[in-house]
Parts: sequence; structure tokens; C-alpha cells
Amino acid sequence: MLRLVLDTNVVLDLVHWGNAEAAPILAALEDGWIECLADERTLEELHRVLAGAQLGLTADAAAARYQRYRALVRALPSGEAPPLPRCKDRDDQKFLELAARAGADLLVSRDNALLRLRGRTRLAFRIVAPAAAVALLPPATATGARSLPS
Repeated sequence: MLRLVLDTNVVLDLVHWGNAEAAPILAALEDGWIECLADERTLEELHRVLAGAQLGLTADAAAARYQRYRALVRALPSGEAPPLPRCKDRDDQKFLELAARAGADLLVSRDNALLRLRGRTRLAFRIVAPAAAVALLPPATATGARSLPS
């Protein structure tokens, strides 16, 4: 089973924007073909972004989106990560640390600061964009799009 860490923008693609490119990730997660990992810091960021004025969500809509994602992921306790390269965007360092600590296979991101680390450093996991993650899903799940969030 693939173990993924999703950055906040990818999570928003899944539970808020309903991005068709990311739909197979959501379907694979809902069907139990992959495992997505989170921790207190990554979940707190998602909660803060969903509640922020930029998305224009009501408190109920923000809570529903958060709970939908929270019900699908495995939350891990905080802990120390092994030595890692520094991400230029300090806010994204937590995703690197979680992926390393959790033994993730993939860190899925649309953030350029994280994607720039690909190939420049030796990591125990791969950093990929959503389309590349979909290409790595088991064949039966890569095309199994589900209904998108409303």
C-alpha cells in the first residue's frame, strides 16, 4: 500500500475544489488502496486555511471539509524527523518532516518550493505533483474517479 503525505493545497484539491486531476487520489484513499498520513501541524494548517476568509466558507462548510479529510487520514503523533534539507518555504518544512518520520512513499505537492527539492537531495520518499502521484496508483484506482465534493 502506498503511503502518502499531501500538502494543504492538494488536500484542498480533494475536499474543496474537487480538482479532477486529484480525484483518483481521493478515490484510492476512500477505497483503502492508499494511506494518507497527517500530524497535528499539518491538520492545524488545513483547519486554519479552511476557516480563513480567503476560501469564503461558512464555519459549517469549513468544518465539514475538515472532518471529511480527517476521517480519511491516519494521524500520527508529533516527533523528531531525521536530518532533512531545508525547504525555501519554511511553512512547508513540516510536510518534509512528516513524510520522513512516517516512512511515506510519496510527498504529494503543488508547491514549487517542495517540488524543487526533487532530485537535488537524497530522501527516503519521492516528492511528486498530483498527476505523477496518480500515475503511481494501482491501475484499478488510477481511473476510478468518484463524485467530487459539492
